Amino acid sequence: MNILIVGNGKIPVSLYGGTERVIWYLGKELTKLGHRVTYLVNAGSFCDFAKVIIKDDNRPIAQQIPKDVDVIHFNYTPKGLKDLTIPYIVTMHGNANHQKELDKNTVFVSKNHAERYGSKSYVYNGLDWEDYSIPNLKQKREYFHFLANAAWRVKNVKGAIEVIKASKTERLKVLGGVRFNLKMGIRLTFSPKISFAGMVGGKQKDQLINRSKGLIFPVLWHEPFGLAIIESLYFGCPIFATPYGSLPELINQDVGFLSNKKQELTQAIKQSESFSKKRCNEYAQDEFNSKKMALHYLEKYEIVLNNANLNSNAPKLKQIQTEKFLEWK
Repeated sequence: MNILIVGNGKIPVSLYGGTERVIWYLGKELTKLGHRVTYLVNAGSFCDFAKVIIKDDNRPIAQQIPKDVDVIHFNYTPKGLKDLTIPYIVTMHGNANHQKELDKNTVFVSKNHAERYGSKSYVYNGLDWEDYSIPNLKQKREYFHFLANAAWRVKNVKGAIEVIKASKTERLKVLGGVRFNLKMGIRLTFSPKISFAGMVGGKQKDQLINRSKGLIFPVLWHEPFGLAIIESLYFGCPIFATPYGSLPELINQDVGFLSNKKQELTQAIKQSESFSKKRCNEYAQDEFNSKKMALHYLEKYEIVLNNANLNSNAPKLKQIQTEKFLEWK
């Protein structure tokens, strides 16, 4: 099968970029499975296992599709989908807070994500764990970590800092943020219990996570999926998070604890050593790997290749979120 993967970013990703990381591993896995993959992505992209075409946002998308493509996999919703004659799917990676109808061939990234738009069509994200450092599950654990773009307020780095400050001895390393952040309303974090690693990637990120006791992830929105969760689990880190979006379906009692109460999360991290690092690692590898993701997407491709839609009705957000942030006590 000749598959075109269309993204709205640059590949490969080195630091922050969840969608780009997912489509890279998807294409790599599809190639291993014997399919031909082409990327249509932003300038500056390159790839050693697939052809790359640079997307031109000034041209209609239909004019940029190679003629020999069997199926198109969009990872954002471009204009001009109705002009396409080739079967396609659209993966929605984020949230939209409007009630406009989405395309009938939309795929979501978790069951909860899909249900919030009246759909049953979803595929979990997966990563190529062979591309990550081998975890040292006997490594001494020195601190907890936060992993996200800390400038994005729904990720709630402030809440993670509050959880650690409320503990007596624990420390936090923020991966994805800096100590002085004017965008956060002049966030000045002077506590010696909190350290900032900035935007990190590759082996540096792996090593930092591998020395962590657990991920503190108190998001204030309905998280569609959360790559930080599965990356942390892979390195043996249990998850301490809020129960929003996909988190209750991804995090069971064997691998983490959920609450939107700061005090309860502070109490829970005291028990971080009671979670099996081996169980966390195996869960990430077994359930959220790129081969499993690719096989599930192949099922979606087959549906549209047979002239059927992934959703019988156009998905639409069931309920507008009126509050800016979900509850954090």
